[in-house]
Amino acid sequence: MSDRNDDPVERIEAAAFQPLAADSAAPKRRLRPVAIVAAAGAVLFLLALAFLLTARSVEIDVVAEAPVAIAIDGFALPFGQRFLIRPGRYPITIGAEGYEPHRSTLTVGSADTQRYEVTLKPLPGQVTFTGLPAGATLTLDGEALRGAEHSDNPDRRGDAAPARALAFEIAAGEHTLRAEAPRYLPLESTIDVTGRGVTQTIALELAPAWAELTVASEPEGATIAVGDEVLGKTPATVAVLQGDRELRLRAPGFAEYRATLAVIAREPQDLGTVTLVPAAGVLELTSRPGGANVTVGGEFRGQTPLTVELTPDRAHELVLSRPGYRRYRDSVTLAAGATAQRDLRLEPRLGEVVLEVDPPTAALRIDGELVGTGPRTVALPEVEHEIVASLEGYETLRRRVTPREGLKQLVTLNLKTEAEARKARLPAELTTALGQTLRLFDPKLAPRNEFTLGASRRDPGRRANEVLHPVRLERPFYLQTTEVTNAQFRLFQASHNSGQVQGNSLNREQQPAVQVSWQQAAAFCNWLSRKEDLPPFYTEEQGIITGFRPGAIGYRLPTEAEWAWVSRVNGEALQRFAWGDEFPPTSPVENVADNTSAYVTGRVLGGYEDGFVVSAPVASFPPNHHGLYDLGGNAAEWVNDVYVIPPANSIVKTDPLGSPNGDNYTIRGASWALSKLTELRLTYRDYGQRGRDDVGFRIARYAE
Repeated sequence: MSDRNDDPVERIEAAAFQPLAADSAAPKRRLRPVAIVAAAGAVLFLLALAFLLTARSVEIDVVAEAPVAIAIDGFALPFGQRFLIRPGRYPITIGAEGYEPHRSTLTVGSADTQRYEVTLKPLPGQVTFTGLPAGATLTLDGEALRGAEHSDNPDRRGDAAPARALAFEIAAGEHTLRAEAPRYLPLESTIDVTGRGVTQTIALELAPAWAELTVASEPEGATIAVGDEVLGKTPATVAVLQGDRELRLRAPGFAEYRATLAVIAREPQDLGTVTLVPAAGVLELTSRPGGANVTVGGEFRGQTPLTVELTPDRAHELVLSRPGYRRYRDSVTLAAGATAQRDLRLEPRLGEVVLEVDPPTAALRIDGELVGTGPRTVALPEVEHEIVASLEGYETLRRRVTPREGLKQLVTLNLKTEAEARKARLPAELTTALGQTLRLFDPKLAPRNEFTLGASRRDPGRRANEVLHPVRLERPFYLQTTEVTNAQFRLFQASHNSGQVQGNSLNREQQPAVQVSWQQAAAFCNWLSRKEDLPPFYTEEQGIITGFRPGAIGYRLPTEAEWAWVSRVNGEALQRFAWGDEFPPTSPVENVADNTSAYVTGRVLGGYEDGFVVSAPVASFPPNHHGLYDLGGNAAEWVNDVYVIPPANSIVKTDPLGSPNGDNYTIRGASWALSKLTELRLTYRDYGQRGRDDVGFRIARYAE
């Protein structure tokens, strides 16, 4: 750069730094007090301004009846019950005299004005109840008062001790109080407890639950008792609880006086003077035997053993009587309050009883007492006695007898074996659920139970299948008196139709059911057994009869031997025809092919008319000697046995049932379609399996 004036150039250069010397003479600056105060005031102003700008107004409303002290753990400006305080959570304690302290957390929110309400809980009050009788108990709001109670009597301690005053700490407020004490009416009231430690006295007056009872007696000194409580001796005034009470006065030698009183609390009664009656004498009577009737002065008093009260100091007629014994008479006098015992033995009136016993080894008991075995004569009182004869293996036999003096009586005791007795109890007739009647037959009790089935070769009309062979019947059995009717069979098979022949119906209700196969007849028996809860006799598989159970007592078809026995055996004789031994019959005795049946059967029993072209209603003709109908006509009958021709002169078979199953089954008896001598004989046998218009059946069953 050139200098137009050509003056020399002045350069500016940096100078080296030199610190001021410590002892520099330059003067020092000092802060003045006013400035400091001003600065502090400014800071405080700023802080106060910041507090006022951020603080919230919180009103603390405390419900209490005493001056309140509020302590907040944090900065707060109080203005009475209103405080300025910044938002946040602060522990707070509020207290007042007589109240439980309140400790909580004060939460200050963002609202400008806020309210915090607190109701202080008053402390319990000290309540003393006075005027209580001894043993009183108090219940407050349904709960017993306990724990803080005490008595104003310093000599008493504990809940059980009587008290006149009771003190308790009780929460402030309104309460329901109930006071109870023995012999007083309960008292219930409402009390208002101030609380806050304030002492209150409440006087309670319980009304007595008794009344005063004044009573005297003649003589004096009688014990006064109400219920089981003894209250004193007459004359006296006693306290008796209210209600219906039984008053008793007792004195030695006198009858107890009893009276029922209606006692009303606080209403006294004066009963005056009660005259006691001398006590009755007491007679304790026993007799041998016991159970004797007792009369005193003609009045019945009961049976011995007996205690009888008698009017003292006078004679009483005493009479004892018992059936079979002589009457006892006596006179009894007892002093007042005296007790006497009499044990009297009655003299029996005896009658003789002759006991005949079979078997003679049977034991005899009379009225439960063993008197020996075998026949004997005994003298017994004239009352009814039970005589029991027993022997092992025999059914016990009981008889009752009333002896008579001077009259000898005979009692026969024939014991039966248990089996005989069991059979004797079997009913003579049974009625089925369908109304059929079955009669009982016990071949062992008949004159003849062993006989020969079949017919001799010399018997006119005999057929080859009527081979003679012996049988024996021992099991008792029941047999239907008639053949099964259409009405009865249709209860089993509703669709059954017996049909008709040449316009003559076989299908009427009381005609025998025909067109029934052997299988159907056996199935009917099983159906009826189940209907009466009896074990079925026949075994079945898928509705087919496959065999039988010999021991079952359900319904079945009669065996061939049973059918022959009831039709032929008459006492010791064997009948040839249903009506006897003569042929032909001279009067209508069975329904067979008679003169009117020629156009139906093509064959008839010449000169015979029974009044029916085809089958007749069952039991239209007289029964046979066993009370059974239609065994010789009407419908031929299925029997249980599989059809076989037996071997000649075989061994005796007992209660034969035949084979369990087979192809054909035996048919016995004549029918409305038969007329020849061969067919009308009772030994005539036929066979088949399918139904026919002249074959029906009747039912049977074993008795046991």
